[in-house]
Amino acid sequence: MSAAPTDQELIDFVVREARLIDQQRFDEWLDLYADDAFYWMPLEWNQTDPRLTCSLMYEDKLLLSIRVERLKGARTFSQKPKSRCHHVLQTPQVDSRDVDANSYVTWTPMHYVETRHDEQTLYAAWATHRLSVENGRLKIKLKRVDLINCDAAFGNIQLFM
Repeated sequence: MSAAPTDQELIDFVVREARLIDQQRFDEWLDLYADDAFYWMPLEWNQTDPRLTCSLMYEDKLLLSIRVERLKGARTFSQKPKSRCHHVLQTPQVDSRDVDANSYVTWTPMHYVETRHDEQTLYAAWATHRLSVENGRLKIKLKRVDLINCDAAFGNIQLFM
């Protein structure tokens, strides 16, 4: 990859990230995250700060890796049978690119379906990815998933959106 990724490389990266989740290739998915990355799912509409307000999820890479290990574990009885998911993405849009700051932002409207046993749950959301290039590879610095109905009552969200 060149020092500055093209718009198409940014779009392909976002699509690949969703595919890795859908295919339950969680170790490869986790490798897309920078060491100082966060995965954030706000609890409130237009929430601006994950540290001062409750969130559905606000996890650093360590917590994400613990969740991945749990999903892979043989004794994870809440995942017998394993949950499955499917992302339906609109084409990601490149919102900003700052080559000097090594910062790239994409925005992706999506539907996400998660199923386990006889239950299937549909979520509608927007995903914002803040990306940077590290050692010639794109990495996620922040993934923010804004659910349209973020303030609704939810059951357990088992996987990653």
